[in-house]
Amino acid sequence: MNKEYLTVSQLTKYIKYKLDNDINLREVYLKGEISNFKAHTRGHFYFTIKDEGSRINAVMFASSASKVKFTPEDGMKILVTGRISVYEATGGYQIYVNEMMEDGVGNLYVAFEQLKKKLASEGLFDEARKKRIPKIPERVGVITASTGAAIRDIISTINRRFPLTEVILLPSLVQGEGAKEDIVRQIKRAEDYNLDVLIVGRGGGSIEDLWAFNEEIVARAISQCPIPVISAVGHEIDFTIADFVADLRAPTPTGAAEIAVPNKTDVINYINQLNLRSRKAVGTILELKKKRLDNIKEHYILNNPLDLYSAKIQKLDYLTESLVKNYKVIIDKEKIKLNNIKTRPLFSNPLVILDKTKQKYALLLSKLDALSPLKTLERGYGIVKLNDKAVTSIEDLKKDDLINIELKDGSKEAIIK
Repeated sequence: MNKEYLTVSQLTKYIKYKLDNDINLREVYLKGEISNFKAHTRGHFYFTIKDEGSRINAVMFASSASKVKFTPEDGMKILVTGRISVYEATGGYQIYVNEMMEDGVGNLYVAFEQLKKKLASEGLFDEARKKRIPKIPERVGVITASTGAAIRDIISTINRRFPLTEVILLPSLVQGEGAKEDIVRQIKRAEDYNLDVLIVGRGGGSIEDLWAFNEEIVARAISQCPIPVISAVGHEIDFTIADFVADLRAPTPTGAAEIAVPNKTDVINYINQLNLRSRKAVGTILELKKKRLDNIKEHYILNNPLDLYSAKIQKLDYLTESLVKNYKVIIDKEKIKLNNIKTRPLFSNPLVILDKTKQKYALLLSKLDALSPLKTLERGYGIVKLNDKAVTSIEDLKKDDLINIELKDGSKEAIIK
């Protein structure tokens, strides 16, 4: 029987293959205590996670390590997420960590993710609903603790960059019991101050310290605020629910002040540029108007203004003369027509014409009367009608026909026998 011996590398590769393809080991949630912690100069973390009965080596590469919001130390209790694999050089299995947090904040992290998902589904993080931050605000409101580095940094930055902007402090608790209610109350009060921008934030701290800015009532108050809101919570690596729902997120309170107001030097330069462009534009317009005026001055009409009216006067004289001539011609023609009418018989012997006309009409009336059916009826004749039509032949009638006989003084019905 031939036995096939594996090399160490072959066995290690096989074990690595099995671990890498085990679906249950691709995302492992692990808790324990840090030991042998080392931070590489390139940003990687190398350490061991242990409990009372065992330990496992852990690696966290710089891309993930840069997101850790605390400084890991030996003896610290942690929660990590990662995948299990084999480091072939040593043959040892280890966990490649993607996320790490201090143990004890795990429940807060779950609550954070749940609220983030809920508000995102409602559209509170959508860019379309975010308000524009004005370029040059007159009044900036700040909701933060009345004492501390945050308010000092904001005021000094605004005074340095653009001292014309007025800063209104709305002091509030920023951590601990009552902080979330205090922040919401001040957000609502901000509407009474005619503010152009509102900064909501505080300095850095642990996740517990910053938790007031992860509360749902604070997030909804920010989303409903009619004033553009800049969030400025903690340090650059800290993210809170307030950051997602605000109109703009600043990495720090100082950064919020820099975003809220322009640099006075930039504004002065911009105004100077506008002034220069305006002067150039006005100069160009004046030059064009001057050229146009010069062209008008050289026009022959201005040099000989009477020429503008001489042709009109000449035309008016011509039209007047023509009108007078035509008027006389028309009058003469109408006089001739009137004289011709006067020579007609109607005007020379009107009574004779009238008598002749009367005799003519009397003759026509006598002829018309002679042809009238009524004259015939007066002589004893009658008109026989059948169905309102005159009967002209005996052949048109038959027995029992109902006829109508019209005489000079009326009509009667009769039946043919």
